[in-house]
Amino acid sequence: MCLMQEEVSRQEVFLSHDFTKNSTMSGCSPFKMRLVHLDLKGAPPRVCYLSEIFPLFRALGANGLLIEYEDMFPYEGHLRLLRAKHAYSPSEIKEILHQATLNELEVIPLVQTFGHMEFVLKHEALAHLREVALFPNTLNPHKAESLALVGAMIDQVMALHPGARWLHIGCDEVYYLGEGEDSRQWLQQEPNTRAELCLSYMEAVASHVQAQHPTTTPLVWDDMLRDIPEDQLSASRVPQLVEPVLWDYGADLDVHSKALLMEKYRKSGFSWLWAASAFKGATGASQALTPIEHHLRNHMQWLQVAGSVPADTLQGIVLTGWQRYDHFSVLCELLPVGIPSLAVCLQVLLHGGFAENVKARVENFLGTSSLEATDFRSERAGSFPGSDILNLITQVSLHLCSSVDALLERDRYVTGWFSPYHRRRKFIHPVMIQHIQPQAHSLLARWSVLVGELEAALQRVFYPDAVEEWLEENVRPSLRRLQALLQDLGEAAGPRPDSGQDP
Repeated sequence: MCLMQEEVSRQEVFLSHDFTKNSTMSGCSPFKMRLVHLDLKGAPPRVCYLSEIFPLFRALGANGLLIEYEDMFPYEGHLRLLRAKHAYSPSEIKEILHQATLNELEVIPLVQTFGHMEFVLKHEALAHLREVALFPNTLNPHKAESLALVGAMIDQVMALHPGARWLHIGCDEVYYLGEGEDSRQWLQQEPNTRAELCLSYMEAVASHVQAQHPTTTPLVWDDMLRDIPEDQLSASRVPQLVEPVLWDYGADLDVHSKALLMEKYRKSGFSWLWAASAFKGATGASQALTPIEHHLRNHMQWLQVAGSVPADTLQGIVLTGWQRYDHFSVLCELLPVGIPSLAVCLQVLLHGGFAENVKARVENFLGTSSLEATDFRSERAGSFPGSDILNLITQVSLHLCSSVDALLERDRYVTGWFSPYHRRRKFIHPVMIQHIQPQAHSLLARWSVLVGELEAALQRVFYPDAVEEWLEENVRPSLRRLQALLQDLGEAAGPRPDSGQDP
């Protein structure tokens, strides 16, 4: 079923709402650092596109980037197997950093070191380092080889990011921690706990960063720390070694609970905290269009959180833009599709709300006369880099599936005279071919032209494997349904043996 239209209509109503109530509209953001997250584990953009989009990031209010390379980093030596087919070269990494510097965007690299290690542990040569043998999610924290592995990954990334003030070492969603055989044996010894296991490994990784890169501060996602008691956090060295990034992508996040969590972290000894919101990639693993209203609400809530804690609490905010939920999941919204949402979110953080004048600024930055999703189907999608992709994907997402459904499931000639029963037996009244075939040919031809334009636009921004994946997931199933209908019509129209029986 195609449910996108209902989603879009809700967004249009939402964006007409004036979000100035209970906001200060001060023009001074409570977040000193505003980082745009580039999740490169899916549909990594070509460097030429990044050089086009970085100036817009800066104009919208970003002053930094959190780059999650995953398998796009050009690992060398024994780590070379981690590289994706189209991994950036060292010279391309340097060009990305150069373009970031030109646009006053401070780069923080992100290296997963504990959970979300699928891109590492999927390889047979490294599978023995899994916490649970069957699952490639989590690294075994007990093996010296595990720490040596992530230490080597960190050192190679830092070698191409000299002078980086922060390094994000991941550590989120460490699923199945404590369930491996080594962990089970360790946990049987008093007073060992799962929390202690997590803290000791974080401390080991952060200590490596401190020893080898003393001017760089590690960041960690905070979810594995949330339920650890304050006294246990305080007793560890983790608060002296890292800065936690509190992430919550919900449109209705609990402001009071978040403020209490920040207070707990500060009392535990963490000097600085970060927030993490989302501008895309947080509302469904296979989401194609970004629901701007969800992400606008998320940022309005984070502004309330920032306003309820002391001014010296927050170092900054990461606007995450997830491209896959994990290494094995499908692609969610492509970066160009999420740019209008990013523009709204950055401007909301900068101006403290989403009044009409802020909305007008966003539309001006994007070169569009409207932020309503239905207008992204036309030339009104904007003039920002990648706006043609937004335009074409909006058309596909809103109308391809529904138009094919309309013909195959609701057209009276198809449902009445060429049902699945008829198609299996290649049996049809000849006059009905004249009703059905022209419609199907016309629909297939129209979508084939548009998909050709989309494929060309995607090729300019992304590598061939990402283009192939997106089209295979979002376009080709519907086109195959039309092609199969036409093939069945052709076969039904041909001569058939006279069996003397009805279908």
